[in-house]
Amino acid sequence: MSTKLKLTAPLAVTIGVIAFLYVEFAANFSFHWVTNGSLGNGLDMPAKFHLVIPAAFLTWGMFFVLGANTDAIKLVAVNTLIGCAAALLLFFMVHNIKKAPDFWGIALSVGILAFVLVMASALSDLVNVPTIFVTFGGTVFWWLATGADGWVPGSPTHNPAGVVAALKSGTTAGSGAFSGVLSTPYGFVALNIAATMLIGLLCGVLSARIAAVLTPTPQAAAVEQHAEGARPTTA
Repeated sequence: MSTKLKLTAPLAVTIGVIAFLYVEFAANFSFHWVTNGSLGNGLDMPAKFHLVIPAAFLTWGMFFVLGANTDAIKLVAVNTLIGCAAALLLFFMVHNIKKAPDFWGIALSVGILAFVLVMASALSDLVNVPTIFVTFGGTVFWWLATGADGWVPGSPTHNPAGVVAALKSGTTAGSGAFSGVLSTPYGFVALNIAATMLIGLLCGVLSARIAAVLTPTPQAAAVEQHAEGARPTTA
C-alpha cells in the first residue's frame, strides 16, 4: 500500500495544483477580465466568448480514459471538435425545423446526427463515438442552461444592460442561467465549449507529463520497499 500511495501522490498533487490554477484562471477570465460590464455585485457579465469551467474536466478525464498518451491527445482533440461541430449543427437544425414548445425537432435532429456519427466511425479510426457523445452532450447541456437560443421563442439575447437592469429590479432577465447572466447565442455556445474542452485536454497532458517527472520509477520504489522490509524493528 505504501508503494502505491507513493506512486499515486505525485499525480494527485499535480492534478490538484493544475485544477486550482485552471479554475482560478477560467473564473477570472469569464467574470473579471473578458466581460461586458459590471453586474453591480462585484462580478462582471461574461462576454459572448467565455470559458465554461466544468467542461474542461470532461476532456481532462477522457484523456486519461483513452490512455494519457500521444494517441489520446489526438483522439480527444479531433473528437472534441467533431462533437462541438455536431452540436452546432443540431442548434441550426432545431432553429429551422421547429421551435418550442414541441420537442420533436430536437429529437429528430439528435437521432439523425447520432446515426451519421456512428456510421462515420466505420470510415476512420480517428472517429471515437464515446468521446464525441461526451462532447456533444456537454455542449447541448450548456445550450439548454444558457437559454436554448434558437429553439425557445424570444430566447434571451446577450444584453448586458438588460440583464443588469433586471437584476437590480428583482425581475427575471430571461430563461438563461443565473437569471440571464450567461445567456449565449448558440454559435458561441459551441465555440465556448470547444475552447474550454481543449484547455481541459491541455490540463490533462500537463498533469500527466509533470506527474511522470515527479513519480519514482517502479524499480526505485521496489528497492525502497525492499530496504524498508530489511530494516530491523525495535521491540
